[in-house]
Parts: sequence; C-alpha cells; structure tokens
Amino acid sequence: MTKTAWVFPGQGSQTVGMGVDLQDIPTAKTRFETAEKILGWSILNICQGDEKTLARTLYTQPALYVIESILVDLLAERTGLPQLVAGHSLGEYVALYAARVFDFESGLKLVKKRAELMDSAAGGKMAALMKFDRDELTEVLAQTPNVVLANDNSKGQVVISGTPEAVEEVVGKVKAKRVMMLNVSGAFHSPLMQSAAEQFLTVLDRVEFNDAKTPVLSNVEPTPATSQKELKERLARQMTGSVRWREIMLQFSEAEITNIIEVGPGKALCGLLKRTCREIELERIGTLEQLDTKTLVLTP
Repeated sequence: MTKTAWVFPGQGSQTVGMGVDLQDIPTAKTRFETAEKILGWSILNICQGDEKTLARTLYTQPALYVIESILVDLLAERTGLPQLVAGHSLGEYVALYAARVFDFESGLKLVKKRAELMDSAAGGKMAALMKFDRDELTEVLAQTPNVVLANDNSKGQVVISGTPEAVEEVVGKVKAKRVMMLNVSGAFHSPLMQSAAEQFLTVLDRVEFNDAKTPVLSNVEPTPATSQKELKERLARQMTGSVRWREIMLQFSEAEITNIIEVGPGKALCGLLKRTCREIELERIGTLEQLDTKTLVLTP
C-alpha cells in the first residue's frame, strides 16, 4: 500500500525565478493578488528581482509560504492529501496549511509577522557543522552558555545558534570536517529569540486553528498530531525551539511511509532524506512542469 508524506523546505531553499511559471494559473493568480494586499509588496516582483533582496528574511519567508501553498493546492487537486506532512522551520507553516489547520490568509499573516521579527533580530550568530563527533558537540554545548543546537538536520549535519562569542567558542572546540557561518543577523531557534517569540504570540493567539485533516510532525515535537490545541502550542514554541528534523525523518519510517514529495524550490530536504530514509521513494515538485507529472491519485 502506498503511503505518502509531503515535506516543505524553509529559508535557504529560495531561488530567483521561483513561482513565476505559476502566475498564469487562475488559482495561483488569485493567491498572488491576495498576498500583495496582505504584504504590501509583490511576491512575483521580489522573485524576479535580485538574489540579495530575495534572500532577506523579510521577503524570503512570505515568498516561500505563498509559492509552496500554491503548489500544495494544485497538488492536492491531483492526488488528494497525503498521510503525513512536515516542514523545516518556515516550512512548518506550509505543512499546517496543507493539513488545513488554518486558511491561506491566516497563515500568511503569521508568516509576515514572523519574518518581520526575525528580520529585525540582532546580536546573534548561527553556524552549520558537517561531519562531526555528536558526543563531543553535545558535551561542548552543555558546557557553553548562550548557544544551543538550533537545527538537528541529520546524523552528520547540524546548526548551532547563540551569541557570536559562544558560537565561536563551540566551533573552536568541536572538530568538524566543515564549518559554515550562516548569513543571518539573529540567533534563530534559540532562547535568544524569546522577546521576538513573545511579540509573535500576540498575533498567533488571534488566529483560529482547526484540527488537522492529516497528521503533522512539528519541529519541536516530531510525533504525529492532529489536535488544533496541540499544534498551536507546538508552533508557539518553534521560534525559540530546535528544529528536530533528524527525528522527523526517522518518524517517516516508523509510520511506514513509502513515498515522500518535497514541495517547494530546491532539493535540500530530499538530500537529507536520501541519506536517512533509503527505503523511501523521493520526489520533488517545485515547478509547474514537475507538478504536471502528478496525475495519479494516491489517497482514496
């Protein structure tokens, strides 16, 4: 029996030109117009502009949410909803939309506020580590204040987040094959985002959630959930909590998922999944051409 999951990439997967091939589809055109009214700027203009502007958090996050949500609706028309959904960081908002936990407009308003708060964050640093000793990293993090494991992406890839001094200290002590400092201003997914998280809650509290029509694996709690109360509580913790993507990937095998579709630009999640879920068939849908290959109904 085929069991499918959809996964949604977050910030870093954006590419200039993404979503442009969708603009003439009536439902997509309506979404782009609605987004411009909410945001005060055009997704398509930003996506056809320069790479530096698109990479700014203020624009990246809403652009990814809108384009991935359009792909969700178009894909759902062809296949129905999957058996499980999950998103990486910003992608979790698309996963919740795909599960019909909130409507498109409500999700975009949440993402708009999130992007504004994260774009204005300062005083933090993030670094990616590849191929390291996990026990050594765990020990060093435990001994170093003001830095945490922000993204546990896979067995051999993580991101740490904290004050610049603390991040540099950890990087200096842990042996890794490769270290890459991320081009961000804030210590995302760490307790240093607490002030921003509190401001975000004032918007989140006003958004009505529904029970999910398909189970959602959340970043801070990588177990399937459908309860609107539980999903909202999990999302409230996401800005300061770690992205537990490695554990999410293991859940796909536990749930006997046979197919995973990465919905959105790029192939970052498929890259991680390929090394972790070797028995699961992977597919990417980030363009209209890729979408048009999906005609088989996978769910009853």
